[in-house]
Amino acid sequence: MNFITLSKENIDKEHICCAFSDKKCVDSYNLKKEWLKREFDKGYVFRRLDERAKVFIEYCRAETSWIPVDAPNYLMINCFWVSGQYKGKGYAKALLQTAIDDAQAQGRDGLVTVVGTKKYHFMSDTKWLLRQGFEVVDDLPSGFSLLTKKLNLDAESPRFKESVLSGECPHKEGIVVYYSNRCPFTEYHIHNSLKETAANRNLPLTIIKLETMEQAQSAPSPATIFSLFCNGRFVTTDISACMDSRFDKIVKIS
Repeated sequence: MNFITLSKENIDKEHICCAFSDKKCVDSYNLKKEWLKREFDKGYVFRRLDERAKVFIEYCRAETSWIPVDAPNYLMINCFWVSGQYKGKGYAKALLQTAIDDAQAQGRDGLVTVVGTKKYHFMSDTKWLLRQGFEVVDDLPSGFSLLTKKLNLDAESPRFKESVLSGECPHKEGIVVYYSNRCPFTEYHIHNSLKETAANRNLPLTIIKLETMEQAQSAPSPATIFSLFCNGRFVTTDISACMDSRFDKIVKIS
């Protein structure tokens, strides 16, 4: 299995798996690359299959992750994806093993990741991770779970930060979106598709971009790629909710 680890030296000529053929999202795609370049300085890892495919894993030191979780001395798995014809061929296990190897080499207590208690869009496969030895150590009423795979069995378990415990955001009127450039789809679909969708329904729309690690770590949702709230309550991580044809199926206005 030939994997490539992206770096400042090669990222300009290598793809980042998602949205590389989507002409609408070219600016968003480049913003994700710029985000990665900055995070590489903190030890961020983006490793993918050497193919034109969506087969990759991203992880970093949990202390510097853009996710509101307390997990000192763990590695945080962010996006982790194997799609289409590449499923069932051992790529996911091989990519996960590279993260485990890195955690052991760094003396980390284990791996941690945020998932949906049930399947959430743009989040890793909960059931598959549980089969790989992860366990649930915390969960939220908004439908998120925190999974860990401990390498040091005596280590303290990670926990969600207080900012996400209520499942609510401070803005209580209309549609509120929190997002970051961790994904190459968000910038375009929020500032184009969602603005149009909200305008068509005369819905108030508040867009909050997470520009720093500190902002992300105090966000009201652990899904800092994209989280949509309606009248203050968390609704979805599904970016397709931005689109006029999908919005009403996903977001129920009460």
